[in-house]
Parts: sequence; structure tokens; C-alpha cells
Amino acid sequence: MSTLTHHHGLRYLANCSMLFTELPLLERPAAAHAAGFDTIEFWWPWPDQPVPADRDVDAFVSAVQDAGVHLAGLNFFAGDLAGPDCGVLSIPSRSQQFRDNVDLTVGIGERLGTRAFNALFGNRVEEARPEEQDARGRENIGLAADAARRIGATVLVEPVSGPKPYPLRTASDAVAVVDDVRAAGHANVGLLLDLFHLANNGDDPEGAIAAFGDRVAHVQVADWPGRGEPGSGRLDLEGLLGRVAATGYDGFVGLEYKPLTTTLESLAGLGLPATSRTA
Repeated sequence: MSTLTHHHGLRYLANCSMLFTELPLLERPAAAHAAGFDTIEFWWPWPDQPVPADRDVDAFVSAVQDAGVHLAGLNFFAGDLAGPDCGVLSIPSRSQQFRDNVDLTVGIGERLGTRAFNALFGNRVEEARPEEQDARGRENIGLAADAARRIGATVLVEPVSGPKPYPLRTASDAVAVVDDVRAAGHANVGLLLDLFHLANNGDDPEGAIAAFGDRVAHVQVADWPGRGEPGSGRLDLEGLLGRVAATGYDGFVGLEYKPLTTTLESLAGLGLPATSRTA
């Protein structure tokens, strides 16, 4: 069991696609606020719809605004995160859906002050050569970065674990994409450092922080193994976050874990002081 003592000084936010799932999606921002958070993030709220109805978008925006919380991060449309179409932007037959989604996602961000958008790269598929997917993925991330730049926002690239054929597994995999897209003229692209995914893929989180701390634009945590709350596994998250803070990173740390019991019980077990949850 690891211990989270909060000495790193970074601010936590609640990922409301993983936390407060006891409630309907539109009730989660208010639940996060009631639990002591003033900042949240979400995956794309409509996993089967790159362009949902205006009324649904308005209801989502109102739920965040009415809750009195800030939406710091939002995923672009990425299909079924557990399915073969995860990360549609590099899948030729699906990438137009990503492009159709970009302006809508950035538009939600403009309404809510969101400044970080996660672009999941895309599973390998038989319909296209890896080189074709890689080129398409980089192109689409560049297009998303152009849109995000209009509101002063950053596009995130994330290594992901699990059985799906997702090609970005290590920090260096993701940073290679970040660096290529930056070199193509899109400076507002950065690494989403998810410490659980790195550990779950056998990467070295401490080494990744040392090597790529200057590319980190957002951080997410869950313990490993199991993806439960900090303290439920073997990762020294307190120490790792201290190393992240030492690089100069002063952004948020997204709590993106699967509670072992209920969300509120898991948060109580962390003993997070209010100042570590809020901006």
C-alpha cells in the first residue's frame, strides 16, 4: 500500500467520467463540487456521437456552469474507448468524425474556459498501414491544435494501456508524436502524463518524468495495479508527483481512477485537504 501525503503541492481535479459514476452524467459536476472540488474534467460525454444535438451540448454546459465548477479538460470524440475504434483520429474510415468533432469540442471549451483537450491517437486497424495511420494521426492532431490555439488551449497526446492495439504505449511513443506535431508548426501540443497507464505498460514513470518533464501539459493518476484510488496499489504517487512538481509543472492532477467502493468513500480514504482539490 502506498501513502499519499500531499506534500507535492499540486492541485487535484475530479475526472467525472471515472468518478461519481453512481450518478447520471449531468449530475456529476454538482456532486464533485459538493465533495470539495472546484475543477473537473470529462472524457467526451457522447461516445457514440461526434456531433450531438445542440440541446444536449447546452445541457452539458449548463450542468457544469450551474454546479459552479471549472471544466479544465475535455476529450475530443474518440469512439468506444474499450472497443476497436478507440481513438478514431488515425483510423481512415473514422477520422472525418474526429474532424467534424473538433470545432464543437473547442466551442464547448470556449464556453467553459477549458484549456486542455485530449486527442486519443487511435487503434491499429487492418484497413491501413501503420505509417498511413501515423501520418493521418499527426495531421489531425495538428488540425485540432490549430482550432485549440484560437482559444489559447493545448492538445494532449496520451500513452494508453489495455488489450486494445493502441500504438502509443510509452511516454517516448507519445512524445515522438508531440515533437513531430510541434515541428510541423503546432506549438500548443503536449504530453498527457498518465502515471497509471505508464506503469501498466511496463514503462518507467520516474524515468519518463526525468526525460520528458518539459513536454508535460497535464497529469492524471490512479494507483497500480488495479487502477484504484491512490493508496490502493504499489505506486509511490506522492513521490512521483513531487518529481513532476520539481520540473516546474504547476497544473492540475486529474484523479482518474476506479473507486474500490463509492466515490465519496474513496475520496475520504485519501484524506485530501480542500486546498489540494481546488484551484
